[in-house]
Amino acid sequence: MNKILFPNDFLWGGAIAANQIEGAWNEDGKGIGLSDLFIYNPDKDNSKLHSSDMTSKQVEFAKRDKQGYYPKRHGIDFYHTYKDDLKYLKEMGFKTLRISINWARIYPTINTSHPNDLGLKFYDDLIDEIIKNGMEPIITILHYEIPLYITEELGGWQNKKTIELYEIFGKTLLDRYHSKVKYWIPINQINLVHIEPFLSVGTCIDKTDNYELSKFQGVHNQMVASALLKKYATEQKYNVKIGSMLADLTAYPENANPDNVLLALKHNRLNYYHTDVQFRGEYPGYIRRYFEENNLSIEILESEEKLLKNNVLDFLAISYYFSQMVSVDQSKDFSTSYASSKKNPFIDATPWGWAIDPKGLYNCLSCYWDRYQKPILIAENGLGMHDELVNETVNDDYRIVYLQAHLIALNECLKDGIDIFGFCAWGPIDLVSASTQEMEKRYGFIFVDIDNEGNGTKKRYRKKSFYWYKNVIATNGACLGD
Repeated sequence: MNKILFPNDFLWGGAIAANQIEGAWNEDGKGIGLSDLFIYNPDKDNSKLHSSDMTSKQVEFAKRDKQGYYPKRHGIDFYHTYKDDLKYLKEMGFKTLRISINWARIYPTINTSHPNDLGLKFYDDLIDEIIKNGMEPIITILHYEIPLYITEELGGWQNKKTIELYEIFGKTLLDRYHSKVKYWIPINQINLVHIEPFLSVGTCIDKTDNYELSKFQGVHNQMVASALLKKYATEQKYNVKIGSMLADLTAYPENANPDNVLLALKHNRLNYYHTDVQFRGEYPGYIRRYFEENNLSIEILESEEKLLKNNVLDFLAISYYFSQMVSVDQSKDFSTSYASSKKNPFIDATPWGWAIDPKGLYNCLSCYWDRYQKPILIAENGLGMHDELVNETVNDDYRIVYLQAHLIALNECLKDGIDIFGFCAWGPIDLVSASTQEMEKRYGFIFVDIDNEGNGTKKRYRKKSFYWYKNVIATNGACLGD
């Protein structure tokens, strides 16, 4: 019953994002990206998730501000240190590393007549170095790295002209790297648009008559763009797999009250609809009804419907950190995109309020597999915590306990016959938090000596979890049953 069994070719590794790790935000011809606009605010309450809404005035302020600290402009200086950083991952035995390619580094302006050669050179070298160190690269094409000109000149993804620019960007990458990269994720966490709207679709809240409509329209356009890349890769006979990625937001009902059960069903459907479209090729009736009842007139062209139907995606990538619970006591109706999450009394939480629920991983993966039977990649999973460096290490037993429980849950899925081909621990080397802009919300197996305001030596140190995960990989997970 306790036997641990992972496939021999299982892809053990980690995941990072360019905007959270690279730095060099204005070097070698790179343009400004939306993630470069988020300031660190020490007074912000980070115990709960905040929306990334931004006004055009806030954008202008961030562009001109010379006083504030913008952590994602600096990251951990991976742009200059990647060769040494990758050696740590090689030492751990990583089989894969998921990265993203910063759009604004490749096409720094709206002029797409020629990509930025220096930007491409960086990713040429980075991908080659990943392969040289024995890892298979997985690429996310867009991971909260929308160039600022998409927002300022087009109004974000709600404008169908953005599809054309993204298609040029995506084709540039596929043409250049298809022989080196098998797995591609067009859009990171496509369903998080209602939690990270500005970073997801790039529309300023004061530059649209209907903000809710702009979000759904932007996501539709992203799904069209993803299908265009799948169509192109097929036509070119590239030996690649192109997948859809969700941040899991599966919710439990608070209790057996039928109203709570239906609330959870509707909440979960608003996540499923993205993959229903991308795997089944058409919009399901429940989301069309939702659009109609909420007066959301999404522009869906007949040619786009045909494109989506004929170019379904190949695999499902999931980021899983926590489960949720919903209650009609907290969400009286369903007029907004998601029911509000309520604290689950049966589950502990992190200092940031994220429920720690390994069984939730088993639950959600089982639901996705039963619904789609598509191969699954765990694109992100990890524990963000305050780590204390003592004697040049971090005794992060809490991270080991968290990851071990989630990997055992993953193994239960494998026993059920679910096709899971890889596990990417989020932020294997400490990086800037996507949601809070903090450096001190740490996920890594490798500690980076930088604080929330950019102070520190930048030196790297192996945590206790470094050696634990190294052993997990070396034993192909067998040590998890000890």
